[in-house]
Amino acid sequence: MKKLTIATRGSALALWQANHIKDCLETEHPGLTVELLKIKTKGDKILDVPLAKVGGKGLFVKEIEEALLDGRAQLAVHSMKDVPTELPEGLEVSIIPEREESTDSLLSVKYDGLKGLPQGAVVGTSSLRRQSQLATLRPDLKIESLRGNLDTRVNKLLNGEFDAIVVATAGLNRLKLSAPKMEILGPPDFLPAVAQGALGIEFHADNQEVRDMLAFLDHTQTKYQVMAERGFLTGLDGGCQVPIAAWSEIEGDQIRLTGFVADVDGSRPIRKMVEGHVDNAWDVGMILAGQVLEAGGKAILDEVYARESK
Repeated sequence: MKKLTIATRGSALALWQANHIKDCLETEHPGLTVELLKIKTKGDKILDVPLAKVGGKGLFVKEIEEALLDGRAQLAVHSMKDVPTELPEGLEVSIIPEREESTDSLLSVKYDGLKGLPQGAVVGTSSLRRQSQLATLRPDLKIESLRGNLDTRVNKLLNGEFDAIVVATAGLNRLKLSAPKMEILGPPDFLPAVAQGALGIEFHADNQEVRDMLAFLDHTQTKYQVMAERGFLTGLDGGCQVPIAAWSEIEGDQIRLTGFVADVDGSRPIRKMVEGHVDNAWDVGMILAGQVLEAGGKAILDEVYARESK
C-alpha cells in the first residue's frame, strides 16, 4: 500500500493528532504517502448546547466512522475518551499509541490554582465529570458551560469571559497552549476521564495490511490502562458526557484501577479501587463498575441520565 487516508476532525488538536500519526507512518514506511480527510462531526456542529444535553454516544466519531465504512479513508485517529465502547460492525480500535498526560489543568489569568480562586469565581467547563469534582472540592464556585475547540476555550479565558477554565493537560501539551496561571488537577483528588490523554487508531477489522503497518505504534502499557478504564465505563453503561472518572496505574504485572461516580453537584461522590493482573485489565474494569453501581452509583447515573435527557 503506497497511500493511506486518515479521517479526522478539523480542530487544531484533532489535526495535530492526525498529523502526528501521519508523520510516524511516513517515517516508519518510506515511500508511503498519508493524506488527511477533514470531517465535521455532530459534536463539532452543535456548539450552543452543553455536550451532556446533546445526548447520545459517539458525538465526535460517528461521521468519521462513516468515512471508514464507505472507503473514503482507511484509518481514523481519535481521542480515546471520545470513542464509544461499542463500535460499528467491521471496525476496530486496536492500536493505542503511548499515552500523553492524563491529568486536567486549571488555567487562569489572575488566580493561582483552585485554592486561589475567590468565593463564587466563574469556572468554565463543558464536562460533567470536571463539574462534579470541582463542586466536591469548591462548592462555592459558579460553573458555566464552555464549549468549542481547545484553542477557542483558552482564548475565551484570556479574553476575560471566565475567572478560570479546566481542560485536559494533554491537549495543552500537544498544541503548546498556556495561560498566565496554571495548575495541574490530578489524582488522587481529581480523576481524569476514561482513557484521557490516549489516542486510538480505528480501521477495518479485516484489513490486515493496515494493522501490520500500524503495529509499531501500539504501546502495551497504555493499552492495558485503556482496556481497564473502558471496561469500567462499559460496566457502568456510561458515555463520555457523564460524571464518571477513572485512573489506572501499572506496577509490574499488576494494574490498580480507581473509579469515581458522582452527581453533578458533587454531593454524593463514590470512589472505589480494584487491583488485578494486566492480562485481565478489562475484567478489572468491569468488576470495579459492579462495586461502584452497588455502592449507589446506579441510582446516581439513572438520575443524571433522566435529567440530561429532558
